[in-house]
Amino acid sequence: MYDMGTRERALALVAQGRSLNSVSRETGISRAAIRSWQTRIEPLPRMRQTPCSMCGPTADPPEDKKAYAYLLGLYLGDGCISPGMRSGYFLRIACSDAWPGLIDACADAITAVNPSGKACRVQALGHTSVVGYSRHWPCFFPQHGPGKKHDRRIALAAWQQTIVAEHPWDFVRGLIHSDGCRITNWTTRLVAGERKRYEYPRYFFTNVSADIRRLYTDTLDALGVEWTQCTRNGAPFNISVARKASVALMDAHVGPKY
Repeated sequence: MYDMGTRERALALVAQGRSLNSVSRETGISRAAIRSWQTRIEPLPRMRQTPCSMCGPTADPPEDKKAYAYLLGLYLGDGCISPGMRSGYFLRIACSDAWPGLIDACADAITAVNPSGKACRVQALGHTSVVGYSRHWPCFFPQHGPGKKHDRRIALAAWQQTIVAEHPWDFVRGLIHSDGCRITNWTTRLVAGERKRYEYPRYFFTNVSADIRRLYTDTLDALGVEWTQCTRNGAPFNISVARKASVALMDAHVGPKY
């Protein structure tokens, strides 16, 4: 999945004395992959771009479509897939330790979707990676590819679009749990000569990928949720949901992280 030039550039950064963490953050390549290249840089035969021997040219949709819609949202935000042993792959979703409920929900979703029915948790500094091992992750997530998500086109396969259309709130919830938040904004108004403070809830979703932001807003449109796009230094930055009725819808189906 990674060409030799990409592998050599990553190892060159490591050779400069950089840590695996910093090289991984800069390149979007997992630390496990970079570490494995230090031993063997040539691609193994199992990494050829060939269809899964069990799924064929296209994957059968996961049986638990509700859990998959949620997991898809998590993957597009904070997930990655990397090769493992014995022709399998690791799906990793990074979850902040500040939200233990999110970690549990993520583990439940991976367990429900993973054909093996298994998930584990790997503790790191400030976050927990929820991990599932399977041969089928690239089939279930055809958006997988080399490099960072925002540097390549992200589009849903037809069968993924069908699942999102059937379970849109679960998809939105996964996106918010990965790259979103619910906050309380405040403002002041002059009322009868007296300045008063008002607070109101608001949802934000932030992702560098225009394609992923579009998947989010298209789903909000289908659900009747009003949104606005915010910019930073003139460039699209995040999506805001602040209208009272729309926030109420989000609260009913998504809610804050926990």
